[in-house]
Order: sequence, then C-alpha cells, then structure tokens
Amino acid sequence: MSLYSQKQNLMYMKKLFLLISFFSIVANAQTARGVKIGYIDMEYILEKVPDYADAMNQLEQKAQKWKQEIEIKRNEITALKDNLKTERVLLTKELIEEREEEIAYLDKELLDYQEKRFGPKGDLIIQKSVLVKPIQDQIFTIIQDVAEQRKYDFVFDRASDLTMLFADKKHNISDFVVRKLTSAQKREEMSKKQLKALEAKEALEESVADNPAVEERQRILDEKKAAREKVIAERQKAIEDKKAAAAEKRKKLIEERDAKKNGTVIEKESTEEINDLFPEDTEKKEETNKSEETTGEKKLTPEETRQKAIDDRNKKIEERKKALEEKKKKIAEEREAAKKAKEQKTETEKKD
Repeated sequence: MSLYSQKQNLMYMKKLFLLISFFSIVANAQTARGVKIGYIDMEYILEKVPDYADAMNQLEQKAQKWKQEIEIKRNEITALKDNLKTERVLLTKELIEEREEEIAYLDKELLDYQEKRFGPKGDLIIQKSVLVKPIQDQIFTIIQDVAEQRKYDFVFDRASDLTMLFADKKHNISDFVVRKLTSAQKREEMSKKQLKALEAKEALEESVADNPAVEERQRILDEKKAAREKVIAERQKAIEDKKAAAAEKRKKLIEERDAKKNGTVIEKESTEEINDLFPEDTEKKEETNKSEETTGEKKLTPEETRQKAIDDRNKKIEERKKALEEKKKKIAEEREAAKKAKEQKTETEKKD
C-alpha cells in the first residue's frame, strides 16, 4: 500500500470517528435534555472579516508571482526539449546524453520548486497559516465568550472535517460571532458613551437570541419598520417627481410666453397643463371667452393677430399714398387754375 493510500485511509477513519462521536453527543443531548449545542461555519466567518480578505489578497499576489516563475521555467525546459528534438540527428551520442541530463535536472528542479511553493508543507500553506492564525485566534476567543454567555456545552465547526449532513439554522451562531468580532474591532475607536450604547445593543441582541418568542417579535417589528421606510421612500420619490414635472411645465410655459413676445412660433401647451400651473390665468381666459361669446367675436391666434397687424399697416400705407396723390393732384389743379387766372389777367391788361 502506498503512502498516499495510507494517508487517505487515515483521513477517512478520522472523519468516521468524528461523525460517530458527534451523533453520540447528539443522542446523549436529546436524552439529557439539558445539553445545549451550537455550530459555526469558519469559512463563512472568515469571509466576513476584512483583515482576512486583505491577508488573502496579499497571499494571492505572492502565489501569482510564484506561478509566473514556474511558467517561465517550464517554457525554458520546453524550448530545450524542442531544440534537442530538432538537432538530435546532428549531435553526437555524448552531446545528446549531456542535454538530456541537463533537461532532467531542470525538470527535477522545477518539481522541487513547485513542491516548495505549493506543496503540503510549502510556502503557500505556511504563510497562509501565519496570516490567518491571529484572526483565527481572535475568532476562537470570541466563540469561547459566546459559548460561556449562552451556556453552550458544545460548539462545532461545520467547515471542519466533521461531516454534518443536516443542521437546523437556529443552532448556527456564525452571524452572532461575526457581529461580536466586528464590534470588538470597533471598540478600539469608540468613546465611553459609544461603548455603553454598543454594550446595551449587544445585551438586547443576546436576550432576543436566547428567547425565540422575543426573536420572532423582533423580526416582525423589523419587517414592519422596513416596509414603513419603503413606503416613506416611495412617497418622497413621488413628491420629488411631481415637483420636477411642475418645474418643467413652468419652464416650457415661460419659454412659450417669451416666444410670443419675440414673434416666434412654438408649439402650444395643452390647456390642462396651463390650467394646472396658472389657475388665475385660466379664470381670466374663461372671462374673455364669455365676453367673446357675448359679442360674437372670435379671439385670433398669434399668427392671425400678426397677419392682421401687417394687413392693417399695409392698408394705412395705401390710404396715405392715396391721400398724398389726391393732395398732389389738388395742388396741381390749384396751380393750374392760378396760372390760367394770371394769364387771363395779363391778356386783359394788354387789351386795356
């Protein structure tokens, strides 16, 4: 039997032993009815810890660097093999053996380097343990505190070698551990007043967690609060949208009035929009319409008004031209009459 097979069998026996022990504990707990059991998910907790993510990023950068070095060495060995294959017919037996020995040495060196970096006892595993150990120690300390506060007899890790086929979520204290871990990190930056408020909040959370009825009531209250906040947010958004629409309508109406003053033609706003924005103008317009109905006159559009003004101006110009022509004609007639009168007078004087 190989060493690898022996290790596999040992791991299997270990898992089997842990599984049997777990079920024995559960059976005894049910019999005793006084044993309290909880479990955590270490992988889930570590994912929620910012320091762990930073440590993994640093380690990943190193691992990528090592992978690049391995790839470079592998490409160099591949190039040597290709050259040997191409030049084999031209080389002597001694040269071929020398190159093969060199390639074999480089292959072994590459495998050793891979083992050194990524092996079971390699740098990746060692450095991961070094980076994660302080975080895990802090988590283990918090788990012990939580177990003492909540009076747990056993706390298992779901991410460990122990195979848990089923576990009720109510026994999962991972989120509570995460909150404790986060609050522990924040405590260092808090004042005494903030620490007191945080401790009161944690005490409330612990009392809620220990009492299922209180926990359910708190959950319902949180849901109602979330629903109320959602309704308030929707109402606020509707108000803001209405204000924005009203501002846009006012802007368009002002542009239309300015355009009318400047004599340009723009699209007319709907009567409903104008009535909504300026009710006082609507009343005036209704009074004007009533007076128009009484007098029988129809109010002209801006285009018709402008055309009428042009026609009136042209008419006045024509009347002025006509009056000027008549005046010139009259002056000419008067001059002609004066001239004839003068000629008659001259003739009369000559006769005398």
